[in-house]
Amino acid sequence: MKSESGSRVAADAAISELMEQYADQIYGLGLRLCDDPERAQDLVQETFIRALKSWDGFEGRSRPSTWLYTIATRACQRLERLKAGQPKRMQRLERVMPSGETTVVDLPDGGETPLEWMEREDVIRAVRRAIDSLPMHFRLPVVLKEMEGISVEEVAEVLGVKPATVKTRLHRARLLIREELSKPLPQREATATHPAESACLDLLWAKQEALDRGVSFPIPDEQLCERCNSIFATLDLADDVCHAIGDVKLPEHARQVLEERVLGRGA
Repeated sequence: MKSESGSRVAADAAISELMEQYADQIYGLGLRLCDDPERAQDLVQETFIRALKSWDGFEGRSRPSTWLYTIATRACQRLERLKAGQPKRMQRLERVMPSGETTVVDLPDGGETPLEWMEREDVIRAVRRAIDSLPMHFRLPVVLKEMEGISVEEVAEVLGVKPATVKTRLHRARLLIREELSKPLPQREATATHPAESACLDLLWAKQEALDRGVSFPIPDEQLCERCNSIFATLDLADDVCHAIGDVKLPEHARQVLEERVLGRGA
């Protein structure tokens, strides 16, 4: 039978290892959800303090990362409920669908590479603005899947919903992000589209499914109409920007405070 001190040492060691592996990711999650570095650092501390307290109850049925994300998202949801002015509802699907669009985005343009487009400040601001405008139950899947890089199935486990629900929220959120991202980009009138609107919508569904799985879209560009090519290019750009701005590091001073508060490691 393990002694109480032995259990504490084992828990400290386990949580220390998890902090080393996942502190940056939890900080990134908090930063994207709370939009404030200090609150994000507080979220990291709360997540690992709660993890340490409940370590004995962690039975390993989930991956440690899933368990930590679950603790962190619940903590952030509690914080967000205390904030006023957060959006409560997502725009209607008809509002964010690209049906009937008559213009296309020129991407890339003027010799710029896709990477240079992705690094443009107006594009980054548009993506941030779109994510911030999402209600929390739509923002969480976007941040977890597109910025933290975890699978749809793991997002569903973290949020306690079905994978189909995660996909539905992701699909609508991606369309809104894509719409905002397109605003600062140069556009022109489309010259050719599929004669049947339903063909574009079927392809859009297939494209979203490919993004869900993190795989390349199987249909070559030359088989797509000009509008579909534009829509899919901006969806890909939004996906790339989300990944780029989700890659953050917990500041070193915050990591030292974290270790001191969670594990009692003073200077």
